[in-house]
Amino acid sequence: MRKTVITIVIIFVVVLLFFILGPLFTIEEGEQAVVVRFGRIVSVYTEAGLKIKMPMVDKVQRYPKKVLSWDGEAQRLPTEENQFIWVDATARWRIIDPKLFYESVGTVTQAHSRLDDVIDSEVRKIVSRNSLREAVRNSNVINEIERQDVYRTSTATETGEEDTISIAVFTDTRYEDINKGRNVLSDEMLAEASIIAPQYGIEFIDIIIRQIKYSDDLTESVYNRMIKERNQIAQAFRSDGEGKRAEWLGKMDRELDAIQSEAYRKSEEIRGKADAEAAAIYAETYNKNPEFYNFWKAVESYRKMLPKFKKTLTTDPDYFRYLYDIRGK
Repeated sequence: MRKTVITIVIIFVVVLLFFILGPLFTIEEGEQAVVVRFGRIVSVYTEAGLKIKMPMVDKVQRYPKKVLSWDGEAQRLPTEENQFIWVDATARWRIIDPKLFYESVGTVTQAHSRLDDVIDSEVRKIVSRNSLREAVRNSNVINEIERQDVYRTSTATETGEEDTISIAVFTDTRYEDINKGRNVLSDEMLAEASIIAPQYGIEFIDIIIRQIKYSDDLTESVYNRMIKERNQIAQAFRSDGEGKRAEWLGKMDRELDAIQSEAYRKSEEIRGKADAEAAAIYAETYNKNPEFYNFWKAVESYRKMLPKFKKTLTTDPDYFRYLYDIRGK
């Protein structure tokens, strides 16, 4: 009887120690785990629940089942035409085989280091064998847009009201068409990286080019293009100004010609009227005393012409007939 009690006590103590040492553990939702005994995996759990392990011998390595993110450092990479750009990529991944993941990688922290090598390598490879336009653009819609910049200015009219002028600057720049685009390059990166991923027990969901920045030499080229476009706009303003100037000068010349024509017409009208009145007076005077009229006209002629003669050789011509006789004889 006493031996039975001792046996029961020993069994109870052993069972108590077994539970105190922790043979049970819980897998939470969104978790998965591997049980390792002396460096060898003895169990793999992918479902949530209460699980059993060997106390003091087994070690539980937990991994998340949720989607994880990877954010690498931006890389300065050459394109197919050997133009350098800064490429910043991001990726989403998850662990699909915890056993293989433990054996090949170990921890999530170590996995990030391994992903740096895998993804950075694929990003560099894909970018370097495609042109710059393939990495920057995602469609050819840029060539379907009628590009114009419309600028509005206000000028005062003669009536004091403001006249709005629109200046449209059209550019005939034609960009080269792309064959792939940034999204396709991202898909190619995903396809290449997915070939390597299974050996680590992981799966890539996507790899995305998050941002692309031009390097310093390309930035200068972009600035030069912007300067060229601004110069085109400035030239459009100059051309519009020259057109307005020509328009106003033409209007001014037309108005000046109209004013001069009207003034000339009026002057000729007045002159014709005055000549008619003078001719009438001359005729009336001549009719009253023709001899005196001829004498007066001769004297007026002498007054104008004689001061211009340097010498007079004779006064016999009929022109000088009134110099000696008032009757002209």
